[in-house]
Amino acid sequence: MPILELDGVTKAYKDQVAVDHVTFDIQKGSIFGLLGPNGAGKTSLIRIITTITGADDGKVIFDGEPLSSHHPEQIGYLPEERGLYKKMKVGEQLLYFAQLKGLSRPDALKRIKGLLGRFEIGDWWDKKIEELSKGMQQKIQFIATIVHEPKLIILDEPFTGLDPINTNLIKSEIRKLNQNGTSIIFSTHRMEQVEEICEDIVLINKGKNVLEGRVADIKEKFKENVFHLEYEGQLPDILNGDFHAERFGEQALRVRIEEGKNANDLLSVLIKHDLAIKSFREVLPSLNEIFIKQVETIEHA
Repeated sequence: MPILELDGVTKAYKDQVAVDHVTFDIQKGSIFGLLGPNGAGKTSLIRIITTITGADDGKVIFDGEPLSSHHPEQIGYLPEERGLYKKMKVGEQLLYFAQLKGLSRPDALKRIKGLLGRFEIGDWWDKKIEELSKGMQQKIQFIATIVHEPKLIILDEPFTGLDPINTNLIKSEIRKLNQNGTSIIFSTHRMEQVEEICEDIVLINKGKNVLEGRVADIKEKFKENVFHLEYEGQLPDILNGDFHAERFGEQALRVRIEEGKNANDLLSVLIKHDLAIKSFREVLPSLNEIFIKQVETIEHA
């Protein structure tokens, strides 16, 4: 069953259509990538999902129910533009956010202290936000996002300002939350992070969803019959016509196979000429390459 269903969701501001009949589902317990270039409509969609604004048309279903004003208590949102109060102390700020999400003060205290301990920052309780680095503030914002144990977490560029160690810490927490059943929407421009973290994605451009599905299936769909070959010995001058090769370092090639031929045909030719093959694998396109091509195709349509 989906945790979130969008059906024909539309949102316009004056004469500008920000979200144009967007439809997709997010399954419970998944890590879902919400992708798109700047101005694509991602933020407008997130604002609708979190009930900050309402859709002009279409349906949003949260955990089997039409989205309503009580659902934000079951959602955690880490915005790209951080929303901490600089003059407040860490502890009182986290208590404030936790109680806004419906926790009692005793429950909020217990959860906050547990999370501060997990992040090894238990002694930050009385520090003011303005005394912390951007990366440290990001940790506090992340704790505020998950303290009420929401069913759905929306993370918009969650690793901004974090060094590699703290990036890995947050990634580990994201995986733990997901393993415990939390559904996660992950929005970022960093496609390599999407490939590492997400199982399913939707690509939004000019307010419309133009590509969606499982990451592995999308990469398979957009593959271009390209193979990486490493070898030993002298390469014979045989790779032309049906096989287009370019050198990829010493004794390595990238070979594109024309339609009508396959990898077995290429291997047969190489083995016939006694080439010692060290490794041979298909090269799937990165999400970044697919992203750029899809956006450029739409821009020039």
